[in-house]
Amino acid sequence: MDGNGSSIGYIIALIALVGMSAFFSGTEMSFSSVNRVRMKALANKGDKRAKLVCDMSDQYDRLLSTILIGNNLVNILSSSIATMVFIRFFGDRGVSLSTVVMTVVILIFGEISPKTLAKDYADRFAMSVAPVIRLLILVLTPVNWLFTQWKKLLGKLFPAKEEPGMTEEELLTIVDEAEQGGDLDEHESDLIRSAIEFNDLDAEDILTHRVDVVGVDADDSMDEVERVFKESGFSRLPVYEENIDNIIGIIHEKDFYAARGAKSPREIMHPALYVTPGSKISVLLRMLQKAKTHIAVVKDEYGGTAGIVTMEDIIEELVGEIYD
Repeated sequence: MDGNGSSIGYIIALIALVGMSAFFSGTEMSFSSVNRVRMKALANKGDKRAKLVCDMSDQYDRLLSTILIGNNLVNILSSSIATMVFIRFFGDRGVSLSTVVMTVVILIFGEISPKTLAKDYADRFAMSVAPVIRLLILVLTPVNWLFTQWKKLLGKLFPAKEEPGMTEEELLTIVDEAEQGGDLDEHESDLIRSAIEFNDLDAEDILTHRVDVVGVDADDSMDEVERVFKESGFSRLPVYEENIDNIIGIIHEKDFYAARGAKSPREIMHPALYVTPGSKISVLLRMLQKAKTHIAVVKDEYGGTAGIVTMEDIIEELVGEIYD
């Protein structure tokens, strides 16, 4: 009777230990798969468990050490108890049977199943187990300290090369995954991609080439200027001397119609802003804002006009085509 009672106790303990193994395995997977952006957003809204998840994720080494210590302890203990139980029932064959059975049980119920579920419900799983894991981290603080010192020693013996920060390609991959997961719609993801790629574009990538530039001669009559405004539909025109390679200013339609007594565009034009083809459009946007103008003249290496870039051209790289 005592033998049967103790065997039942061992079996109950085995079930509990396999459950704990599942707990640690699931916790490891959930914290490695958790959406940290979503957790930070929830934490900013006052969610205490989300903040706890963020805090523990920031100290991932301590978290991982605690999980691995707990997982290995329960797995070793469960294997030892299982060996005792199997030997009691099957004699010498119990050792082999225990090894096979516990390997299958721990693999299915202690590793694969909990990790699969934890990966599918990473955020909820991490938030639900966070208080328990925090308590275990506190309990295992001395052990974690020893592992930290060991890690520092390994770092000195085998110094690792510093890895670069997140690349643009990785950011774009995150956006693609967020769109596929339904967190972003197509318009939002396109806008984010445009913003990420914005700094890569130069003035020469978006300029209107000189052959397509519509302008007026500095000595044209006001009637000719009015005709060009009406036919082109533009609200601003470059003003040049002799040919388009020598743009000397910009004339605004509102200034043209407000002018009284002006005889040529030269009298009412604004100074032109000149940039090189390699100017980054992110920098160019700030230059246009500072100069309070909407057009920049792109000069080629020979001093001629390569084309023009407008404020609208730059904004369209972010938000798409604008029709006006």
